Amino acid sequence: MLIYSCRDLSHNNLSGIIPTSGSFSRFTPISFTDNPFTFKNSSDSPSNNSATTAPSARSSASNIGAIAGGAAAGAAMLFAAPIVVFAWWWRRKPHDQFFDLLDEETPEIHLGQLRRFTLRELQVATDNFSPNNLLGRGGFGKVYKGRLLDGSLIAIKRLNEDRIGTGERQFLMEVEIISMAVHQNLLRLQGYCMTPTERLLVYPYMENKSLETRLRECSDSQPPLDWPTRRKIALGSARGLSYLHEGCYPKIIHRDVKAANILLDEKLEAVVGDFGLARIMDYKVSHVVTGVMGTLGHIPMEYLTAGRTSDKTDVFGYGIMLFELISGRRGFDLVGLANEENARVHDWVKKLLEEDRLEVLIDPNLKEIYDGGEQGVPEEVRLLVQIALLCTQESAPNRPRMSTVVTMLEDDGIAEHWDAWQRKTMVQASLQGGQGVSEARNDSVANLPPDTLSGPR
Repeated sequence: MLIYSCRDLSHNNLSGIIPTSGSFSRFTPISFTDNPFTFKNSSDSPSNNSATTAPSARSSASNIGAIAGGAAAGAAMLFAAPIVVFAWWWRRKPHDQFFDLLDEETPEIHLGQLRRFTLRELQVATDNFSPNNLLGRGGFGKVYKGRLLDGSLIAIKRLNEDRIGTGERQFLMEVEIISMAVHQNLLRLQGYCMTPTERLLVYPYMENKSLETRLRECSDSQPPLDWPTRRKIALGSARGLSYLHEGCYPKIIHRDVKAANILLDEKLEAVVGDFGLARIMDYKVSHVVTGVMGTLGHIPMEYLTAGRTSDKTDVFGYGIMLFELISGRRGFDLVGLANEENARVHDWVKKLLEEDRLEVLIDPNLKEIYDGGEQGVPEEVRLLVQIALLCTQESAPNRPRMSTVVTMLEDDGIAEHWDAWQRKTMVQASLQGGQGVSEARNDSVANLPPDTLSGPR
């Protein structure tokens, strides 16, 4: 066997796999330097290298394609997302040409214990404010009957357009004050609705409607109000007004007390309504307003002529309401009857009382028990007429406070107040008579010559 004694085979352009057995075991790696085509083993051969590089290239190309596809899908989603969101919003947005649903993004906002209704809720409750659900209309707006989704009945007052001009802050302030007036004889505010074009107040529905309805428009299935019920209504409404004047801060002046604004619950208890829509007065002061609000026949002279109102304005309206309760007639109709005798309602009724002719005033539905003297009804009617006369005095300071009226209705002090008023009336009449004599004397000397007037010198 040929033994290689030379162990340096570098720079010979050898090729192939370097043997490692036999005499080649004595060779070191440096013995084969600069032989570019020699390999230590078969895994380093060019054929194997080409086989392993091909899958790697394909994997790299696949990764680049995935990245490009993901980027394209993301761009498509970013472009399509606004379109999808807009389409969803458009489908959910109510399209109603009658209602403005702006500013209702927060329907669950509560002001104290009040619920803020959405206009859509009230639309559904009233069948789009159908005329079939119209309960009535007044100086402040229309009232509709509604039914909520839970089945409860409500009354919705939709304020007139001139009221919508009130700023949101002022409207919410008034709503807050109304919500604080809580009394068993006051209509409780249940909620409200406010949009840029609408102002609505939500109240519980009163099954027996108003005193005016029961006095003059009751159905055949409803019996006329008996006397004990009327007396109970007089007391309940007086308590409600007394609370507005003396139990609220600032005090609230109703300014339109009449039978139509005295509502009746299921037990025919009096509930004063519409009080929150009147001007809110400052404590212990009266106020001059530019426009007179109220109903003809229920407005006192100082308010009608000078626009000056106070809690005594409500006292006057309450007195006229008592005349309505006793007679069954509207305040305006009573004015007409008094005018036939060239008198104010107050003077006309006072004359009937003095002449013991109250049967002229009494409701025909009460005449039978009044004429028969049943259960002391004539005496109670007389007392109620006296209270009404005290409330409708021409001089506002002379009218009693509503808290005093409540006391008198509870059979405490009516005789005392009546006698005091009678004495005061007699003194005033005497003074007016003396003034007339003085004026006559002044007239008698008006045409005398100066020397006679001055007397001797």
